[in-house]
Parts: sequence; C-alpha cells; structure tokens
Amino acid sequence: MERPLHRKLPRVLRMRAVVFREGSQWKVEDVQTPTPGPGEALLTIVKTGVCGTDEHLLHGGFIATFPLVPGHEMVAEVAAHGDGVTWPAIGTRVVVDNTVFCGECSACRRGTQLYCEKFISLGCNAPGGFAEQVVVRASKLYPIGDLDPDIAVFTEPTACAMHGVDVLGLSPASDVLIFGAGPTGLILAQLLRMAGAARVTVAAPTASKLALAAQHGAAHTVQMDRSNPRAALDRLRTIAPEGFDAVVEATGSTAVLESAVSLTRTGGTLLVYGLAGENATAAIRPYEVFSRELTIKGSFAQANCIGRALFALQSGVVSTQGMITSELGLADFGQALDNLKDSAQIKSVMVPQL
Repeated sequence: MERPLHRKLPRVLRMRAVVFREGSQWKVEDVQTPTPGPGEALLTIVKTGVCGTDEHLLHGGFIATFPLVPGHEMVAEVAAHGDGVTWPAIGTRVVVDNTVFCGECSACRRGTQLYCEKFISLGCNAPGGFAEQVVVRASKLYPIGDLDPDIAVFTEPTACAMHGVDVLGLSPASDVLIFGAGPTGLILAQLLRMAGAARVTVAAPTASKLALAAQHGAAHTVQMDRSNPRAALDRLRTIAPEGFDAVVEATGSTAVLESAVSLTRTGGTLLVYGLAGENATAAIRPYEVFSRELTIKGSFAQANCIGRALFALQSGVVSTQGMITSELGLADFGQALDNLKDSAQIKSVMVPQL
C-alpha cells in the first residue's frame, strides 16, 4: 500500500528558523517548511543543543556554507514519511546522526568515512535543528524510547566524545588529564574512566563546573586562574610529577595546548579535541616531540558512534545531570551565543516551541 503521507503536507507551509548568513549575520526567518523526499522523514524539533561549534560556523569557520540553518544536536519527533519510508513510525521521538557520507569516495571505500570527500554535517553545511522542522534521512534516526529529551539531547556530543576516546586508545590504568569542564569535558571524563583511565583529573577556570566534574567521577580538579596560570600548572605537576599518560585539550585554546605538551608523560599522548580557529597556531617544539616520543592526535566530529552514545545515556553510565543551564526559544538565539562566553553556563538548549 502506498504511503503518501508527505504529499499531504501543503508546500506553502512556513516555519521559523535561525538562519546564518555571510558576514557573521543571523536572524530568525520565516522559511518554507521542507518536504521529505524518498528515504527521508520530516521531523518536528523537540530540543537542539547549542555548541561552541555553532559560533565558529556563524563566523564562517569549520565547514560552514551560507545561508545555513545551524543546530546539529537534535532531538525530534517524526512528523511525516517520504516515499519508501515506514520506520520510525510517525510520532516516534528520535535523535539524529547528523553526519552523511557519500560511500563512494576513496576515504569511504577505505572504511574511513569521517574523511569523506563529500562530508555533510546537518547544521554545519546543510540544514539543521535550530528550526521548527527539518528533513533527515530515515536511516540516520535513532528512537530514544522513554529517555528524557533533556538527556537525549546530549547524544551527539557524547558520540563525538566517544570518537575521541576511540582515537586516544587508552591503555588500562592510564592517568589522564582533561583541560575543559564544559559539556564535552564532563562527558569525556566519564567515558575515559570506562575506557581504561584509573584516574582522571580535570582542569578548568570555573569552580562550579569543576564541582560538577567531581560529582561525575573526576579524582582531582584544578582551577585555572587566567591571571596566574603557572599556579595551576604547578599543581598539575604535583599530581603527576612524571606527567600524565594522556592529556586531552578540550578548550580550543592554543595557550592551553602549548602547556599540555609539557604535562604529557614521556611516551604519552596528547589529544587535540577542542576546536580552535582554522588559522590559529600553537608553538610546539618538534625536538620535544621527537626526543620524548610524544604522540599528538586529533579528534574530528564522529562517525557511526550515535548508537553507542545513545546506549551509554540510556544505561546511565554517562550522566548529564546538572549540565543544562538554559532553555531558550529561537528568538533568544543571541542569548544562547552570549551563554557560550558565560562561565556560569554549561549547556544551552533551543526549544522552538518556547
């Protein structure tokens, strides 16, 4: 029996969406509601998390293409099916795997899809979730069951953190340092303990975030005083006199990255996780990398980690308690951007219905 549900949607329907345009401009616009094609589903957005990457995209960084409807951390409800789609059922709440790979380029054929030459990321270079509705391939949808949307909205950042842990490849009983106590740092601290870290230390400027890191299992927390960074570095050296087996830079600060090298144990690994500006540079001495046999790795987005991330949240082994600090409507997106610079804020979430 034919399922023409998407044809019942009037093509003249309009919706509200945050739209990025050239010159770091944004506004909430009235745009045409998308229509799902074959293999696609129309989703009504429930919540979409705000990420530091969104600000980079606004200013033309990362892989931004304009005009752009941003928002890549989506929880939504299936509203209609395109041709050939019968699952998930209409009304099902889902999270979205925002990555789309061509499957045909040399990177995809090597099994390294994250390096896809035609990489598409919904909310980054294709329409995303800071809107009332969005169209997504049905194969990229993961039903959340009875999981609270306030938890499910962390699925995409948890997937990215999980990819970072995969890249890092910890040995059992590793001693790990994480710079940064935002949502990523807090999630990474939990995942790294599951992946083999015997001890996780978190360093960040904000005392309230460090308190949350301790609640989520960090063995040590160190407050970074921007006016006196040396004091914090000395404290970290006291915790691990020979350096840490692995250091994760999750702030995007080049100054922090430079300090992270000296805190990495000889033979250890430094993971560059935080997103710095594309033209930012850091001073790292090649001889130190050479003579101490340091390994420096990068972690970019995620590929095929959404299912594992969702399971980690559903099972409770990753807790997001206390991480959402602000819920905003689309018209308040400017406040969401301001919150990214507010040390008292951890995670803002956009709710189109507000």
